[in-house]
Amino acid sequence: MDMNQYLSMFIDESNDHLQSLNEKMMELEENPEDISIVQVIFRSAHTLKGMAATMGFEDLASLTHQMENVLDLVRNNKLKMQDFIFDTLFKGLDALQSMVQDITQGGEGKEDVTSIVANLQAIVRGENPLASSAPAAASSAKTSGADNSLQLDEFQYSVLEQSIAEGHQVLYIEVAIREDCQLKAVRAYMVFDLLERFGEVVKSHPTVQDIEQEKFDRSFSLYYITQKDASELESMILNVSEIGSAKVIALDAESLRQMSQTGASEAAAAVEAPSAPAAVAPAPAASTEPAPKSAQSGDAPARKAAAPSRTIRVDIDRLDVLMNLFSELLIDRVRLEQLAGEIKRTELTETVEHMSRVSTDLQNIVLKLRMVPVDTVFNRFPRMVRDLAKSLNKKIDLVVLGAETELDRTVIDEIGDPLVHLLRNAVDHGVETTADRAAAGKSETGTVQLRAFHSGNHVFIEIEDDGYGVNREKVAAKAVKNGVVSAEEAKSLTDDEVAQLLFAPGFSTAEVISDISGRGVGLDVVKTKIESLGGTVLITSKFGQGTKFSVQLPLTLSIISAMLIKLGSEKYAIPLSSIVETGMIKRDQIRSLHGYTMIPYRDAHIPLLSLAKIFDVPDFDEAAEEETEIVVIRKGDRLAALTVEEFIGQNEIVIKNLGKYLPSIPGVAGATILGDGQVALIIDPNTFIK
Repeated sequence: MDMNQYLSMFIDESNDHLQSLNEKMMELEENPEDISIVQVIFRSAHTLKGMAATMGFEDLASLTHQMENVLDLVRNNKLKMQDFIFDTLFKGLDALQSMVQDITQGGEGKEDVTSIVANLQAIVRGENPLASSAPAAASSAKTSGADNSLQLDEFQYSVLEQSIAEGHQVLYIEVAIREDCQLKAVRAYMVFDLLERFGEVVKSHPTVQDIEQEKFDRSFSLYYITQKDASELESMILNVSEIGSAKVIALDAESLRQMSQTGASEAAAAVEAPSAPAAVAPAPAASTEPAPKSAQSGDAPARKAAAPSRTIRVDIDRLDVLMNLFSELLIDRVRLEQLAGEIKRTELTETVEHMSRVSTDLQNIVLKLRMVPVDTVFNRFPRMVRDLAKSLNKKIDLVVLGAETELDRTVIDEIGDPLVHLLRNAVDHGVETTADRAAAGKSETGTVQLRAFHSGNHVFIEIEDDGYGVNREKVAAKAVKNGVVSAEEAKSLTDDEVAQLLFAPGFSTAEVISDISGRGVGLDVVKTKIESLGGTVLITSKFGQGTKFSVQLPLTLSIISAMLIKLGSEKYAIPLSSIVETGMIKRDQIRSLHGYTMIPYRDAHIPLLSLAKIFDVPDFDEAAEEETEIVVIRKGDRLAALTVEEFIGQNEIVIKNLGKYLPSIPGVAGATILGDGQVALIIDPNTFIK
């Protein structure tokens, strides 16, 4: 079967499961005793393992299986979650994410996860992989033939007993390497590698570490859980080069109890003969039985039948095609409305009006199809903040509000990196260390709030911390040193205006460059990216109390409401979201101040810009007019006015890309096709306000 056709589905679902695993692990870290969360994590991990195995990504499936073993013990109350277990599982999730990313880029999902697997296996054996390994060296001093080293502790015994109860094969295995073998550690490793493919080694003597370092004679023994038949496994071991002998004994509950009490070798001799037939007899029946409990995704209490899914996955490219087709329909609709107005025939007018209403409803549906909750971006931040806080030895509580707020998919895809940068900045530079917070009379745990909400045709995303705040003197001194402002200008700036200097190109107050603090890149990259999306970003701060970054974004970048204007023979579109109001200005109201053209506006003066001069329009000169129509535009809290010849009217326009070269033209955000087939450039007001 050709799996390529399912690859995109596998990648999407794997990313969903990994995100769910990260979120649930964070929940479990807050409530380590809540077994219901562990059940959800186990089912998600089990599903991911099955998907990976089906697609042939064995490394991914194998690592997930090892993580699943740990989770299985936790959900059966045989293991208590501890910090080192959380850290190991999180490392496993990071490795799985890296594997899926490699698959996304056309790779095979390969990665060296030896250390993670070893730690997970140690946890299953009841060991702390982060603890000192000194006892291992001591154990090698013991006589290798003393089989009381293979005595099972209470935890290991319960694991084997539970496995037998669930229908797994529990085997006792003794392997001897030939006397003439020169590389006994290599041959032993080959045996363990073979066994790991088909099951789980619970305990071995000598330990795996000793065997790898050749601290053993020529034989070793172990307890093993598998679904393979004892005789089949014995043949497979004997097929490994330079293996002298292999003894594989299948155990039932009684023989396991005997071996745990009397020692492995003595009891093995007693149970070998009677156990072998018992191991073979149930084998045919096992093939007709349902999969063991631990191999099923649902296991615990019986659940009601799942409700049928009410969602489907749609490739974003198909939505883009749908949007392009609708754009053409919208252009034709405007043309039909113009023609109906010219012909003035009742039947045609009524039909066009009905079509306009239907297409408006269709437009709303198409736009909603592209709307995605910002949760798809926000949901990766709690894990990121947790890891950053641990690396910085800080205590930080991330509060996420308004994650259900929706944005256009094209905006969602672009906004992730700027938000990561702002959050890292808040965690690294914003929130103080525990000692500094205590000295300032604050709680040891800092708070970072991530909020999203709608306001008009915009979405606002705010990142606010209760940390240091912006140090006016430090920022102003750095700005003067970098030549961003003069010393005189710095003195006249308000606190919020000084905070805005953080967005100056290359500006960074980081004294030590690190991966966390953005390698000293500064926040200008954030501002550039947000403004390229038609948005704005502002900083407000109170020294000693905290800082807030407020990002304003358009709901969609596909279809917008715009004011159509005329300049000579040319037509332009200005997004309504940037327009404050329209009006008239008389020639004698225009002033020239310090080389800038200004006009009075609401008890203040704002710059007046000539679009005809900016775009070099040859057949219009507002200087000849006694009164000129203007459009007042806004960028954040700053205003400016643009001169126009004539207002055509408000309209819904479709934004068309200008290709690779034309976007470099200052002040042009794109183009649209009007109802009469003419092309109108879309003005980017952000360019005109510095």
